[in-house]
Amino acid sequence: MIRGILAAIVAGIALASFNASAQVDVEAFVRKDKFADIKLSPSGEFYAATVRLEDRTGLAIMLRSGNKLTAHFVLGKNTHVSGFWWVNPERVLIAISEKYGALDEPQPTGELYGINADGTQLEMLVGYRVESRGAGTRIQPKKVEDVAAFLVDTLPDDDKNVIISVWPFSEDPYTRAERMDVYSGRRTQVARAPVRRASFVTDNAGVVRFTSGAGADNVRKLYYRPGDASEWTLINDESVSGIGEYAIGFSSDNRTAYLLTEQRNAPTLIVAYDLETGQRTTVLQDAVVDPHSIIFSDGVTGLGAGSRGGRVPVGALYMDGRPRTAFFDKNSKEALLQRELEHAFAGHLVSITSITSDGRVALVQVSSDRNPGDFYLFRTNERKADYLLSRRDWFDPDAMAESKPVQWIARDGLVLHGYLTVPKGTEPRNLPLIVLPHGGPFGIRDTWHFNDEAQMLAGAGYAVLQPNFRGSGGYGRAFLEAGARQWGLAMQDDVTDATRWAIRQGIADPRRICIYGASYGAYAALSGVVKEPDLYRCAAGYVGVYDLPMMQREDARQSLRLGRWSKDWVGEAAGLAAVSPVNMAQRVKVPVFMAAGGEDEVAPIKHTELMERRLKAAGVPVETLYYKTEGHGFYVEANQREYYTKLLAFFNRHLGGAKAK
Repeated sequence: MIRGILAAIVAGIALASFNASAQVDVEAFVRKDKFADIKLSPSGEFYAATVRLEDRTGLAIMLRSGNKLTAHFVLGKNTHVSGFWWVNPERVLIAISEKYGALDEPQPTGELYGINADGTQLEMLVGYRVESRGAGTRIQPKKVEDVAAFLVDTLPDDDKNVIISVWPFSEDPYTRAERMDVYSGRRTQVARAPVRRASFVTDNAGVVRFTSGAGADNVRKLYYRPGDASEWTLINDESVSGIGEYAIGFSSDNRTAYLLTEQRNAPTLIVAYDLETGQRTTVLQDAVVDPHSIIFSDGVTGLGAGSRGGRVPVGALYMDGRPRTAFFDKNSKEALLQRELEHAFAGHLVSITSITSDGRVALVQVSSDRNPGDFYLFRTNERKADYLLSRRDWFDPDAMAESKPVQWIARDGLVLHGYLTVPKGTEPRNLPLIVLPHGGPFGIRDTWHFNDEAQMLAGAGYAVLQPNFRGSGGYGRAFLEAGARQWGLAMQDDVTDATRWAIRQGIADPRRICIYGASYGAYAALSGVVKEPDLYRCAAGYVGVYDLPMMQREDARQSLRLGRWSKDWVGEAAGLAAVSPVNMAQRVKVPVFMAAGGEDEVAPIKHTELMERRLKAAGVPVETLYYKTEGHGFYVEANQREYYTKLLAFFNRHLGGAKAK
């Protein structure tokens, strides 16, 4: 019944099954997930779930008993519920973001709403659109000011208040921590950061103890204080130590803090920081990758400190190829529970998304490279898991292609990693290959999960290679910085070396290879056929950037900080024209397909239009698809369907794989 309720919320979504055949069911891949995230209320009485609509994301709340929909929340176009938290058994706090395309990074608006589980007392609690109650009253519980706010701590022992961080509207604000009433929005300051653009971390009593931030110079600083009445002490300055350090939580007695500590030439550590002596002791580290996320004492996995309400860090999830978990104490109850779940759902990534306050019922998510995500209710006392629902139950995991971790050596000796997806039931020998570099590029990486494009292309008969080139995230600071100012240079060589590795291994037919990507991946695709005109048979770029001086000028106009970042990471303006595909169209020898949206603020459509003109002037066969009302990635299912239909047809003409149904 609960599946029926969620399906009814997302009107027009019909179920379908997918299997690899002579034609690809594009419809199955562009159909929106039934929901994004789902969480139990502290009492276990309700579920709250985010529901993806065409160009926005809403929130639905329902009774667990009887599955009755009790409340829903949705705002306008391009507005998304980016986070939600049960702040007591009856009330949910909602964070809002905006994104103008399916591939956009959501940009938080800094607005927080509150709603009761029965749909009553819906209030905007804080944000720049909070309105005054009028001049006729002196009672103004909500401050009317231009600020953005973000949840820090739900304060599980306080049903009425939470801790938030408040950012005044300016380019580099000094942020402050405030206690906020979740019903009225009334706020009281509890801390002010000594550094700009700072975030805060509380201890298990809800006291703000750490803050970290950076000014326009992008140099991060970490400060600590013993309590509310104490002054801040600087404990790490990136300009001095050369590394970044971030607090993720406290031990149960609040005497030890846990920090993520970067290393110059190794992946990030988790260290225990003795608050009296200042001594740092390593508790977890991996030889290859950084912690992907943190596991807390209630078993719930998250990205780090903040909004966790007294939860103690106990372990980490690592993504070295396939995911694996590690714990500070391998015999702890959290470690034993995780091992039990991993044994029950072998071959899957298993994580607890929420748990009742009495610890008796947990919501467990199970996913893999072939499974977009199933949810189970796990009764901890009975050690029993009951299937609840799936994000996309029209996919049969047994019919999906497997994604395997792979690695190779770059020409300069750097070890590189990535993923290879091969069509279901096919040996990885002499196959047509699509090289699929990710977007970003810095700090972003491909991981072991259900990837729509990789599965779609594998369903069309192609092997798919996703390289995590230098500059990608998750492999340590040195690996990240190795990509600085290497657009079109060493980063591009890494993609070339990945392609040649696949040829040497006998995986790829050297006469049937194309390169395709979105955003930075589109830049890499066009740069690939510029630098290696005889390696690829075709190239495709989706919402790409192709003129780096143009991109850098746009960055500098947005802010001093972003302009400085662009020079540090992309390069000095004088050298960027030489690695911009728009200036080297005459070197392209193969057909090109490109698509872009007229409302794209990340990679404006003029990049693609200029690239198209230059290619045509050079006599290169080029096809384009433009939607003036789409952004950085297409939202509308009909537009997505047309795009992927044309993309598959393009690859079919040059590599011979299947077309769309």
